[in-house]
Amino acid sequence: MIRYVENQDKTAWFALDHNVPETGFDEKVRNRQGYVCVEDGSVIGILRYNLFWDSIPFCNMLHIDKEYQGNGYGKQLMDHWEQDMKSSGYGMVMTSTQVNEDAQHFYRKLGYKDSGGFVVDIPGYEQPLELILIKAI
Repeated sequence: MIRYVENQDKTAWFALDHNVPETGFDEKVRNRQGYVCVEDGSVIGILRYNLFWDSIPFCNMLHIDKEYQGNGYGKQLMDHWEQDMKSSGYGMVMTSTQVNEDAQHFYRKLGYKDSGGFVVDIPGYEQPLELILIKAI
């Protein structure tokens, strides 16, 4: 089952997402910008997004618990999110991943295409090239 994230999901959410501050979680709940995938009563996956340029849905976190990876839950979350965005009137969605991560292949299988990238080389924030991917919905 996939549903919007709720306050009761906080502990399970933070077990999977170590990158959003507590205020960010509260915002995702309030603005309905996060989803949980629930299996047998447990949260096994999450997806959160924001609006790039305040107008394009941008998936900035998709994570499935290791035990459940490879079983289609990530695809289900992405499909659910894309349909929700489409029904909300959006015609395009975006996401990103670092070029050294395998997620790029997953997104391409879902119909996303490469659209550029950027390098972060500021001391303390360095990372490999961040690949931007886009998809019409």
